[in-house]
Amino acid sequence: MKWRGRRKSSNIEDRRRSGGRSGGMVLGGAGGLGVLAIVVIGWIFGIDLTPLLRDVAVQQGGSGGGGEVTAADEERAEFVAVTLADTEEVWARLFDAEVGRPHDPATLVLFKGVTQSPCGGASGATGPFYCPGDEKIYLDTDFFVTLDRRLGAGGDFAAAYVVAHEVAHHVQDELGILADANGIRARVGEVESNAISVRIELQADCLSGVWAQAAQEQFGSLQKGDVAEAMAAAAAIGDDRLQTGAGRAPRPDSFTHGTSDQRQRWFATGYDSGGIRDCDTFSAERL
Repeated sequence: MKWRGRRKSSNIEDRRRSGGRSGGMVLGGAGGLGVLAIVVIGWIFGIDLTPLLRDVAVQQGGSGGGGEVTAADEERAEFVAVTLADTEEVWARLFDAEVGRPHDPATLVLFKGVTQSPCGGASGATGPFYCPGDEKIYLDTDFFVTLDRRLGAGGDFAAAYVVAHEVAHHVQDELGILADANGIRARVGEVESNAISVRIELQADCLSGVWAQAAQEQFGSLQKGDVAEAMAAAAAIGDDRLQTGAGRAPRPDSFTHGTSDQRQRWFATGYDSGGIRDCDTFSAERL
């Protein structure tokens, strides 16, 4: 991905040196799962496993600062700022063309260690997520290291896919999809709620593909192998693969984000079509 020397977004809230506390009520500890297992399970773009991790954060001091901000941290932050700027320009154009109103960009919170959000404590172990409560994306860029070394999905465009997926949740929020879907989830049983969650996440994967295609069209920023990196990331975090990797037989009724195949297929759908309307996972008979 060609990103160096390009415009950076100003919608970045940098808390990496703030030292603020995670706050919030301790609802339970990580128990026998271990932080690494929670990373693998909770990372799948948007799962909020902070109830399991808050006790860990408190035990470890709960500070917002996660140590020295290194040169590698700064480079990753610059990459995020460029990628976020690309999403802003792409979605501004698509909203004008397909929605008929302006796009209101999300703010991205960079943190190191732990911080707080209206959706609960944010930790490097929870992975990146979007919080509708303040319309902000929370990201510890150390997660890109986890993505590469522990989940086997390296490359800058795999990291860009992470950012694009969370921005896609903000797009869903702007369109009223997220509130409607989560409202229904709150009124149904666990299995039905999980099924709706899968459709939310697969739509975000599709919208990430829409962004990728538009980014290539607008900026010519994609390079050979970039789409393959995003597809590898999508496969790495499928529910079936994660459950298998954790030593369990896959349980489809427990899936909340979709299988590896589904995640790849919906990203490809968005990338091939380039249109928001082609990402209607809620009407799709086959996911």
